[in-house]
Amino acid sequence: MRWWHPSDVGFAARRKLADLGHGARLFVRLVADLGPCLRRFGLVRDQIHFLGNYSLAIIAVSGLFVGFVLGLQGYYTLQRYGASEALGLLVTLSLVRELGPVVAALLFAGRAGTSLTAEVGLMKAGEQLSAMEMMAVDPVRRVLAPRFWAGVITLPLLSAVFSAVGVLGGWVVGVLMLGVDSGAFWGQMQSGVDVLQDVGNGIVKSVVFGFTVSFVALLQGFEAQPTPEGVSRATTRTVVVASLAVLGLDFLLTAMMFSL
Repeated sequence: MRWWHPSDVGFAARRKLADLGHGARLFVRLVADLGPCLRRFGLVRDQIHFLGNYSLAIIAVSGLFVGFVLGLQGYYTLQRYGASEALGLLVTLSLVRELGPVVAALLFAGRAGTSLTAEVGLMKAGEQLSAMEMMAVDPVRRVLAPRFWAGVITLPLLSAVFSAVGVLGGWVVGVLMLGVDSGAFWGQMQSGVDVLQDVGNGIVKSVVFGFTVSFVALLQGFEAQPTPEGVSRATTRTVVVASLAVLGLDFLLTAMMFSL
């Protein structure tokens, strides 16, 4: 049986700190490459189409069914207190504050984040990134940065689609199926939802989640072992790390927003 030596603990800690430092440097480079990405916006546009268009179906369908469930659960809960007319307010606040940004980010990590990791990991395994460096082309600026900023732009848009479709789903269940007054549904929603406090906080969350999920996906792909097993493990880590990061950041952001 092999016992841990203090030097082993120190080596593991130093390796983790080195990984954190490398990740921080990569994040700074990706953020600093905003200018070159804007000058060559065609690269970002293509990635927005790739990430957003192929994620739109799962986002819209998921938002619709989440709206259905919120409509049912909210109606039967509010009916106990004679406040079923406030169903529109309940559904909308639940979506724009929490469920829209969080669920959209989790779906984005599972659909688009894994695609980014696999794509970059396969490029590394095929030595395409090394070939770019040999031709004096920066792979971070040419490959990673457009994908990073495309993810940052795409996720807030997908979160908005998720919330809008979810509100529509709540209206279908509450008004068409359960008989809630349509005017009360929309009126309570319009009078109770604040643009800055509610919608604005949801937008801030979705932007932060866009930075987080895109960076985690690209970092895992960029650091993946250049083997099929390494790429598959990196893809799995992307889902796990990005999902945990989104949930943890959601708690921190919610605590900060409601304490200010």
